[in-house]
Amino acid sequence: MPESNRKPRARSARQSGAPTISDVAARAGVSTMTVSRVINGEGSVRDSTRETVVQAISDLNYAPNRAARSLAGAAQLRMALLYSNPSAAYLSEFLVGSLDQAGRSDIQLVVEKCEGDGDERRVVQRLVAGIDGIILPPPLCDSRAVLDYLAEEGIPTVVVATGKPPEDATAVSIDDRAAAHAMTRHLLSLGHARIGFIIGNPNQTASALRLEGYRAALAEAGIRHDPALEVAALFTYRSGLDAAETLLNLQARPTAIFASNDDMAAATVAVAHRRGLDVPGDLTVCGFDDSALATTIWPELTTIHQPIADMSRAAVDLLAERIRARRAGNDEPARRLVLDYTLIRRQSDASPRKRPRVVVRAER
Repeated sequence: MPESNRKPRARSARQSGAPTISDVAARAGVSTMTVSRVINGEGSVRDSTRETVVQAISDLNYAPNRAARSLAGAAQLRMALLYSNPSAAYLSEFLVGSLDQAGRSDIQLVVEKCEGDGDERRVVQRLVAGIDGIILPPPLCDSRAVLDYLAEEGIPTVVVATGKPPEDATAVSIDDRAAAHAMTRHLLSLGHARIGFIIGNPNQTASALRLEGYRAALAEAGIRHDPALEVAALFTYRSGLDAAETLLNLQARPTAIFASNDDMAAATVAVAHRRGLDVPGDLTVCGFDDSALATTIWPELTTIHQPIADMSRAAVDLLAERIRARRAGNDEPARRLVLDYTLIRRQSDASPRKRPRVVVRAER
């Protein structure tokens, strides 16, 4: 074909030298999502950041693709779920609920693992360019580094099971303090006075609330809390083993142990069995969460039912509402949704067994 008859090839923005949204983001020192928000006139960007982006657009003479912008409002929602939870039982329920709800609502859900050790911010920075919002289950719901970054970027966020939700994030939870209070009162009603408590990971705000509930119930019963009966752990099975050993090594061991999650309660049952103690005859053990693990060990655990799957479903719905409202130009305020908990009695609790009195007779 003669040279003059050839049709010119379409040239991409990169090939033609035209600036891209990534160029604007790099010049302004922000994410592409932030640039997109400025272009679309969304009100969730700080004024100083908006000015920087506008200046970068002006400096580069960037012209957004109007056709792409008109289609953006009808695009499928794309959310990210960032997780870093040591409890496989808890995580599996959370994923089932969120994936199920995302599928029902035609939402694309990106599931990303965060390894920890300062990895959180890097993972979030990589994610935000392609997502509309993010869901943070524990322990990342309490990660200051992640929450601060998402607030800076103005990314819609739903935190799940945190004891102290940020002001600008929508939150789904139960009343952890009330739930722990109810379980401790239940143990007191059975006749237990020496109740050991295995505290959850200190980097999660729910841990402190559950400890508060335990102490409040003891105080109401006129029992002064004994620091020796409160043992710190990390919400892991391994840490539960160590905590249970500490409690059962006490000279006056507890007649009941309330663990802050089912993993640590299951570990406590294992330690009791290894020591030849009958559960619940010699030792009552209770947990928190009502994960699948609670009914796969023997005896099955008395525990607090936290509706994990329902909480994750609600998180997907609330985040979708917030994203759609923002696309429509209505920046909804953060919401707080508190779901009900239930105390589930199974086979691991009983009244304390009366120990036979030992009578020492004097020799004649």
